[in-house]
Amino acid sequence: MGLLNSSHLFFFLLLLHIVLLEAAGWFVLWSFGTSPVPFLISAVLLTMSQSQAGFLQHDLGHLSVFSNTKWNHLFHEFVMSHLKGLSACWWSLHHSQHHAKPNCFHKDPDISMHPFLFTLGKTLSVELGLKKKKFMPYNYQHKYFFITMPLLVVPVFQLYSIYFIVQRKLWRELAWTLTYFIRFFFFFEPLLGVKGVLGLLLLLNVAESILFTWISQMNHIPMHIDYDSNMDWFSTQLQATCNVNQSLFNDWFTGHLNFQIEHHLFPRMPRHNYWKVAPLVKSLCAKHGIEYQSKPLLTGFADILRSLKDSGELWLDAYLHG
Repeated sequence: MGLLNSSHLFFFLLLLHIVLLEAAGWFVLWSFGTSPVPFLISAVLLTMSQSQAGFLQHDLGHLSVFSNTKWNHLFHEFVMSHLKGLSACWWSLHHSQHHAKPNCFHKDPDISMHPFLFTLGKTLSVELGLKKKKFMPYNYQHKYFFITMPLLVVPVFQLYSIYFIVQRKLWRELAWTLTYFIRFFFFFEPLLGVKGVLGLLLLLNVAESILFTWISQMNHIPMHIDYDSNMDWFSTQLQATCNVNQSLFNDWFTGHLNFQIEHHLFPRMPRHNYWKVAPLVKSLCAKHGIEYQSKPLLTGFADILRSLKDSGELWLDAYLHG
């Protein structure tokens, strides 16, 4: 079926639309000035450019764009470090651990916010409560979620990424990362001034952080979270992932991570082929009695809060009565 074959045209157009979104963000400020309305329109365009660049680096990091591994790595550095100002090496190290053991405590770094910021999953939440540990008021975590992870993830990543690059002496990545900031200041400082550029950078980081957190967590936080039980590969991936229903908007807005199940089963498959393999995965799940979850986008977002609320209540009950 050729499902592992990549369409270079698809990814070229993807990169082109990222560049055009960023150019449009600059053009709005250049043409209409820096008053609040054009500034906010520009910020939205630039945020979407950054978000889409994040999905493209994800494709490259999974070696799913080029058949030549070296080209994937080179373009991964370009997109991640030059277009986003982050470390490609750090991302690859972090993300490979997530894919190996998704939602497995102590093995998946994506759930390392348990227990210091949130309590996650039924088993871990009850265990935390029985041990009388209270790092945060977890019974309110579905409320303070809004002012923690979504606002902080990308800004913290940006700072830690620079530290990681310098610590590991990744001088080529450092050079690419510096070009990100140089390019940004070159184009926007004449329009906004130094303080305005710094403010715009912070706004973009926070706005992208909001998008990234909701999109990346809707497929995992509502699912089974526990210690590693050494299940088979297929079951390990399915119990930790769910899909969001397909539509042209959902595909674009989530970078095809609405097909999270297919992505975790076939991490090197180009994303434009997920829809082709999805019916086969669904039929295999039905054959073996394995749940295959797919839901509307807004339901996926709501399920993050629902699962945090449920985990917080389980922790509180065990904490008070265990």
